Amino acid sequence: MADVSETTQAELTSERADVAAEVLHKMAGPDAVLRDDQARAVAALCQPAARVLVVQATGWGKSAVYWIATAIGRQAGRGVSLVISPLLSLMRDQVDAAARAGLVARTLNSSNIDDWSRIEQEIADDALDVLLVSPERLANPNFGARVLDQLAGRIGMLVIDEAHSISDWGHDFRPDYRRISTMLTRLNPEAAVLATTATANARVTDDVAAQLGDALVLRGPLARSSLQLVTLDSMSPIDRFAWVCERLPELPGSGIVYVLTVAQADELTSAIKDVHGGGYPVAAYSGRLDADERQRLEEALRANEIKCLVATSALGMGFDKPDLGFVVHVGSPPSPVSYYQQVGRAGRGIDRAVVVLLPSDADRHVWDYFATATIPVPAQVEAVLDALRADGTPLSVPKLESSTGVRRTRVELILKQLAVDDVVERLADGWIATGAQWSYDKAHYDSVVATREREAAIMRDYAAARRCLMQLLQESLDDPSAAPCGRCSVCAPEASDALRRPVDPELRTRVEQALRGQVSALEPRKMWPGAPSERKGRISATVGADWGRVLVDYDAPQWADLVRTALNADAPAPAELHDSVVRLLASWSRGDRRYAAWARRPEIVVDLPAGGLETLTATLADGIAQTGRMTRASFEAEPLTHGSRRARSEDLPSGTKAALWDGSLVLGADTADRVAGAAVLLVVDRDSMGWAITVAAAKLREAGAEVVLPLLLHRTAS
Repeated sequence: MADVSETTQAELTSERADVAAEVLHKMAGPDAVLRDDQARAVAALCQPAARVLVVQATGWGKSAVYWIATAIGRQAGRGVSLVISPLLSLMRDQVDAAARAGLVARTLNSSNIDDWSRIEQEIADDALDVLLVSPERLANPNFGARVLDQLAGRIGMLVIDEAHSISDWGHDFRPDYRRISTMLTRLNPEAAVLATTATANARVTDDVAAQLGDALVLRGPLARSSLQLVTLDSMSPIDRFAWVCERLPELPGSGIVYVLTVAQADELTSAIKDVHGGGYPVAAYSGRLDADERQRLEEALRANEIKCLVATSALGMGFDKPDLGFVVHVGSPPSPVSYYQQVGRAGRGIDRAVVVLLPSDADRHVWDYFATATIPVPAQVEAVLDALRADGTPLSVPKLESSTGVRRTRVELILKQLAVDDVVERLADGWIATGAQWSYDKAHYDSVVATREREAAIMRDYAAARRCLMQLLQESLDDPSAAPCGRCSVCAPEASDALRRPVDPELRTRVEQALRGQVSALEPRKMWPGAPSERKGRISATVGADWGRVLVDYDAPQWADLVRTALNADAPAPAELHDSVVRLLASWSRGDRRYAAWARRPEIVVDLPAGGLETLTATLADGIAQTGRMTRASFEAEPLTHGSRRARSEDLPSGTKAALWDGSLVLGADTADRVAGAAVLLVVDRDSMGWAITVAAAKLREAGAEVVLPLLLHRTAS
C-alpha cells in the first residue's frame, strides 16, 4: 500500500489516525499503511451526513475503509454501521474481515434464521458494531418492523457495497437497491454514507453519486498487472467444451470456469468428469444450489481442494481467493463491466494469473436477452396493477401470476420496480397498490437498451482482439490511465501459444457423445395461468401431463449442428434426429422415480408442431411409431393467430397463450377413440413456456388417455 501523503495525514486527527493504524494492522499486518484515497475516504466519513463513492479496482482495499471508519465512529459514540451487501458469500467474508478488524459483525439472512432473535437482541443492546443485510431484505415488511424500526435514529454509517447495482446503467441493476436512499432518510439522515464498487464507468458513477447527493468521488486506476488476458479465435460451442476438458489440467493453480447458463454449468462439469474420471475435482456452481452447498464449494475452492468451479455469474461479487490462478469464460458476458468484475477474482495475491475468453457467435442471443431482461413491458406492468387495483386486498405473487398470466419471475421484477416508485407496497400478507400512478419512461429505457447494445459491441471488439485487451477494458470503465499492458494476447501473442493448440478431434468427439447421453427433465406445470383462459387454479392429476424429457435444452453445444440443420427449418426429420430420439426414449426412466409412468410402454404417438415445424414433427412421429410399433394420431390444429401475427411468435401473457391453444387444439373422433385408456407419447417441436404441452396433455387426458409423456425436441428461451 502507498504511503499516506502529508495532506491526507492532516485530514485525520492523531487520535483517529491511531485507530486507523490499529485496525489496518489487525487486518493486513504490521507494515500496512493506508493508501491516499483510503485515508481521504475515512476522513470524510468521520463527518456527519458525509457522502463518499469509492470506485477502485478489486483488491484495492475498499472494505478496509468502512471497517476503519466504523471503528473510529464507534469510539466516538456513533451507532452501528449498516452494510448492504448483495450475496451471502460476500456477507460471510465481510463478517470474518470485521472480526479481524476487532469489530462485532452479524448478518441477518435466510441461512441463519435460528440466530435472528439473538442478533435482534444484540441490536437492541447496542452490542453490534456492524449489521450486514441484503438489499432484498429491506423490502421485507417483517424485517422493517422488527429490525429497521429499532435502528431508526441510531445508524452511524450506511455502506452500500457493489453500488453499481443502484444504477439502471449498471450491469447488475437490482431494483431493491433503489430503496436505500428512502430508507436512509427514515433511519437517520445524519448518518455517513459510503458506496463502493470496482465496476462503474463514468455514467454509472455520475448516476450513483447523484442518487447519494453531493458525494465525494474517489476513482483510481483499474489496470491489473497480475492478469494475462487472452482471447482465442471463435469456436463452435462443442469445441469450447472440449478445449476446457483438454486444457484444464494445464492451467495454473485452481480457478473458475464461467458459463452463461445453469444448463451449461451442469453439462460442462459432466463432460470434464467423463474425460478425466468421475473423481476429478471439479463441481458445478449456480444460484440453484442451496446456501450451504454454495458455501461448501466456495470453501473447497479456497482450500485448493478442487481444480475449479464451473460457475454461472452467481459466483462473482464477494468471492475472495487471493491465489486464484485462472478464470476462463466459455462465452462472454454481454458487458465489459461485468467481464472486468468476473476476471478480477483472479490474481489478487499472486504475480500471474491466466484469464481466457473462448468466444463463439452462439453467445449473441444471450446478449440480446440481457439487453432487455430488466426493462419493464408496459402491458405486463398494467396487467399487474389492474389486478391489484381490482382486488383491493393484498395479493401474493402466485395469485398475481395466475390472474395476470405474467410469468412469476417477471411479476417479482415488476413489483420491485413499482415499489421503488411507491406505486405498490409489500405488506406481510401480500402486495397492494398505493394509488400512485405509473408511467412508462420510454426515452429512459430506450437509452438504457442502447447503452447495453454499445457495451455488447465493445465485447465483440474484445473477442475479436482488435487491440490491447486490458486497455479496452479500462477504457470501457472510463479509466483515464488506460494504456497498452504489454502482457495480453494482443500485446504479447507468443505468450499464449500453448493455449492456442487445436483441440484433439478424438477428444472432441468423446465430449460430444458424452453430452448427448445426458437427458434434461421437463417438469409439468402445476397451475393454470388464469384469465383470459377459462382454466384456473391447480392442474389436477386427472388432466396433467407426466414428467417429460427434452432432447435439446436451450443452446446445448452437443446439438448445435442438429439445431442448425434440422430444427430451424420445416423439412422431413433426418435420420440423425430420429436415431437421437430413439436413444433418448430407450433410456427414458434411468431409475428416476419421477418417470415411473414410463414403466407402461406408450401405445400411441401424437405430434404437436407448436413451433410451426409441421413436416418435421409429423415425419419424426411417424418414424417413432414405426420403430416402436405404436399407433399414430394427430391433433386437428388450426394456425394460432393473435392480431396480425402468429401467436407463437408473440410475447403474450401465459393466460392468453393457454386460451389460444385451448381454442385451437381439437381431437378428432378417431384420435379420441384411440387415446382412450392409452399411454400417449406427445412429440412437440418447440414450446418455450410449456402452455402448448400443458393444454395438449389436458385435451388428451380429457379424451381418456391415462398417461401423457411429453417429448420436447427443443426447449427455447422464446
